[in-house]
Amino acid sequence: MTRSLINLEQLFEKEIQTLALTLQPSTIDQYRCTARCFLTYLHGAFPQLRSPSQLRRDPHLLGYFRSLSEREPRLSNKTRIGRLLHLRRLLDNLLANGHRLQPNLIRREDFPPEPFYLPRPLSPPEDQLLRQELLRTDDLYANALLLIRSTGIRLGECIRLPLDCLRQLGTEQWALHVPLGKLHTERLLPADTAVRRIVERILQLRTSTPAARFANSQSFLLPRRGCLRHALSKPLESALAQAARRARCTTHVTPHRLRHTFATEMLRLGISLPALMKLLGHKDIRMTLRYVLVTQQDLQREFHQARHNAAHPHRVPTLSLPKNIPSASLPGVCQALEATRHLLEMYRRQLSNETTRRQLHRLDKRLLTVGSQLQKLIRKKNEGTLAG
Repeated sequence: MTRSLINLEQLFEKEIQTLALTLQPSTIDQYRCTARCFLTYLHGAFPQLRSPSQLRRDPHLLGYFRSLSEREPRLSNKTRIGRLLHLRRLLDNLLANGHRLQPNLIRREDFPPEPFYLPRPLSPPEDQLLRQELLRTDDLYANALLLIRSTGIRLGECIRLPLDCLRQLGTEQWALHVPLGKLHTERLLPADTAVRRIVERILQLRTSTPAARFANSQSFLLPRRGCLRHALSKPLESALAQAARRARCTTHVTPHRLRHTFATEMLRLGISLPALMKLLGHKDIRMTLRYVLVTQQDLQREFHQARHNAAHPHRVPTLSLPKNIPSASLPGVCQALEATRHLLEMYRRQLSNETTRRQLHRLDKRLLTVGSQLQKLIRKKNEGTLAG
């Protein structure tokens, strides 16, 4: 590697070490991977590069972007976006610290389209079956999964919950303390009776868990042995998959889908977007807005189902004749005629088309005339019976 690239590597490493003071180790690993990938490209494509100050958008950066898009196996847009974000921050930090670099080497238009996905909540029937199965199982992992479903916290946040995560804010007000997590957000979530019952059950179950004896478990709600990052995530995912199979869920269920299910349920129940954003620990309202699209799909489905059911929006009610009407008798015909006029008037009042309403009104008058003629026939018949 040329001396200039060695200097650039050293500059990158110095900036990465500074970032390590505030970022997660896994994020620092990604920064190092990005720096190594970029320097490897420069060494192969531009071995004549003499100084970091000679870096240009064209051909150096644009050539690197092209190499990322043409790489095999193909990198996802999400991975390419991450590489560009990390590299841009490193270059901007070097510039801010007085190093001779051109500004705006990476611009907004260089980023590929961000992958868009909708949250995938469980359907209400599957959600109910799964919750019943977790309640029936009633072990440590099942209750941890119920806590995720009942609060919408992330899997990593659940693993990191402190032993004293329940906080009493008032006489009848409790909250679940969620410590710093994925987005460095710390929040207090309202804890109703169901949530408090789940936490209390976990506290009961953890005492009989062998892992509770380990020193690194003393301060956490969920005991674990070994590395904090991986000690519980895989067992919880496995426990959820087994519970989903026992509940006969037809879709793949992950802990994050429980979070999506919670958020979608909250929106369906009428919670506001700002409140949901706070509950989920989102920093960007655009992420929360994706759940609105899910409920919009529900609305579209129900709307079109209603339109399908209303293919005949003004169906004439079924005519039911009184059981005591004698068959083929004038009184029975008169009663049936009165019932017909009544139903016809009910139908007419539903219509908004004035022309049709007038036509039905004229038809009602004809039926009234027919009814009058039938009454005359009945009177004549009765008079003839009396005379005989």
